[in-house]
Amino acid sequence: MTRIVPRQANQATVRRLAEAGLHPTLARLYAARGIASTRELDDSLATLLPPTQLQGAAEAAILLADAIEAGARMLVVADYDCDGATACAVAVRGLRAMGAEVAYLVPNRFEYGYGLTPAIVQLAAQSEPDLLITVDNGIASVDGVEEARSLGIATLITDHHLPGDTLPAADVIVNPNQPGCAFPSKALAGVGVMFYTLLALRAELRQRGAFADGKGPNLATLLDLVALGTVADVVPLDHNNRVLVSQGLARMRAGQMCAGVRALFSAAGRDANRASTFDMGFGLGPRLNAAGRLADMSLGIECLITDDMARAMNIAQDLDRLNRERRSIEADMQSDALQALDGFDPGERASIALFEPAWHQGVIGIVAGRIKEKFHRPVIAFAPGDEGQIKGSGRSIAGLHLRDALDLVSKQMPDLILKFGGHAMAAGLTLRAEDFERFAATFDAVVKALIDPADLTRRLETDGPLETGYMTLDMARRLEHAIWGQGFPAPVFDDVFEVERQRLLKDRHLKLSLRKSGSRFEAIFFNHAEPVPAEIRAAYRLAVNEYNGVSSVQLMLEHIEPA
Repeated sequence: MTRIVPRQANQATVRRLAEAGLHPTLARLYAARGIASTRELDDSLATLLPPTQLQGAAEAAILLADAIEAGARMLVVADYDCDGATACAVAVRGLRAMGAEVAYLVPNRFEYGYGLTPAIVQLAAQSEPDLLITVDNGIASVDGVEEARSLGIATLITDHHLPGDTLPAADVIVNPNQPGCAFPSKALAGVGVMFYTLLALRAELRQRGAFADGKGPNLATLLDLVALGTVADVVPLDHNNRVLVSQGLARMRAGQMCAGVRALFSAAGRDANRASTFDMGFGLGPRLNAAGRLADMSLGIECLITDDMARAMNIAQDLDRLNRERRSIEADMQSDALQALDGFDPGERASIALFEPAWHQGVIGIVAGRIKEKFHRPVIAFAPGDEGQIKGSGRSIAGLHLRDALDLVSKQMPDLILKFGGHAMAAGLTLRAEDFERFAATFDAVVKALIDPADLTRRLETDGPLETGYMTLDMARRLEHAIWGQGFPAPVFDDVFEVERQRLLKDRHLKLSLRKSGSRFEAIFFNHAEPVPAEIRAAYRLAVNEYNGVSSVQLMLEHIEPA
């Protein structure tokens, strides 16, 4: 069951925003998302929080500047998702622009697992680096950092994940979520943390007189990568992240992007001149992630660090092929999962845990997300690991902090989870295969204890009705151009419509012609094949449909129920 819940906007705030020059509809939308003044919508680079407030950034700058001056060999150790790939590309491009000798290493996730493990340090040591720099990982790598220290290799951890009880004994840690860090934005993605580290380094090198022009490289050229990684990692888009994303999208729309990002737009069949957060989250991001899920993320990183457009296009086509393969594997796994859940009664369970010996480790997170959407329960999907172990990837719902839930399971049964980590909405863990049933029961009991029962009913937050006069191409483009994402959701409206026509496209998608207040609107409901009644209440996004060079308004339906 889905319950539509309209967002509430303070009317005084709406009036104040409108009087400041905002379109009345945008004023209502922004007020409902907690915006109190137009200052909070200023997306200029001048409004970015300064790197001086980020704990460890100044120390990292000194460490890196000393290493550059000494001609030290640096090795970036990357993570295998889109955030990790963009963070690695930002690190390599930015450090090289400031004179560093730097290479990168991205371990195969299936062979080495996650984070800076002792085995990865041993692998890294083969290239004889003087300094290891982690991006989007490392905050939990206590043993890996210790291994590096024993080999005489310095370590700089740049990460954004939540730390465990013990921090690694790295030379420097930059992470807004580490204890004692007063940085106002805790929502930086891994790529954002690396970008801030480079800002601090450039300031340090300027102070040392390292640049002939006194300024150094223009780090704004990295903002296309920062925007892509930030959106794809689904971190909350607080004001600071909205600035980073907005600036990156502006550069893309102006044609100012690296060859790899341009190639990914082409492979995804999307127009960079109209770049949006939807393109990042559903077009470019999945193609980069496919490399880490099915192959080797070095393919994605090479796409982002090359300046050779032909090479970037070739790699982007490889990434597109991997993404199609990922979709095929995902469809088979999702079918298995739904078959296993045939007859499942969500009322009896607060969570879902699934394991299938034939599943692919790289796709279980996506499957967990799909099943979560269908049943509105926290879901953890497992696939076989090494030596009798199974690896799980989980996705949560609002009201349950998934990493905290796993932490409580671990405290209640210390022998159950071999390792875990993650965020509020996504996490990963490793178990012994024989412990799956025990974990499923324990996890469900923990979820029941932590979650409010009301959170187990799906709530679809909407922005209420949209006046027919504003259901226009101009408004659709305004909304498309704005910055939306996690914690700052894209507008979803709801209203009652008459259904004039309906037909199936490709046996999977429902195409409708709807009427409201004398006006007709074309609409589509993806992955919904059931016919609908003559009068419906629909939740929808206002979108621009491009067909044969003609632009028109289209309603993208999110939910339908009888009026």
